[in-house]
Amino acid sequence: MNPLSNWVHAVLDIPDGGLKRERAASAEERAAIVTQLRLLSLDALDAAYRIDRLAGGGYRLHGRVTAGLEQPCVVTLDPVAQTIDDEFDTEFWPEVVARDGEQDARVLDGRDVETLENGALAAGRVIFETLSATLDPYPRKAGAEFQWQDKAVGEVAKISPFAALSKLKDKT
Repeated sequence: MNPLSNWVHAVLDIPDGGLKRERAASAEERAAIVTQLRLLSLDALDAAYRIDRLAGGGYRLHGRVTAGLEQPCVVTLDPVAQTIDDEFDTEFWPEVVARDGEQDARVLDGRDVETLENGALAAGRVIFETLSATLDPYPRKAGAEFQWQDKAVGEVAKISPFAALSKLKDKT
């Protein structure tokens, strides 16, 4: 389950001029995100966004997510600090139906397109997905190097492929 699932806005509550919000994740929400994304810590998660009405019954959610967090190094498991600062831009429509290439045009213009569910925009889901997509998939502490050698492979590598032939040569 999305830890920010309560960050939703009913479309009936969005005025004609749009809605502007700034939110910060609570300690409980941050703890749930740490568990779900397997982070070491999440010191802050803030989002500033705006929801605008679009012609035809759609809505545009756009803004910025910032976070300070620590992930485990893939080599040493030591903490690796990371600062997230990324933008998101998503359209919500009552129905997302492809009509004569219209859906393709929306995908190509760079915005994600979502379906409105139960008359509400899931801002928290978009923010959570932006955070998780922005994480470094292989965080590495500065100077950390992976050095491993399989002993069995090392022993095989020392044996020359011509060793068996040289034994035959000595017998003849």
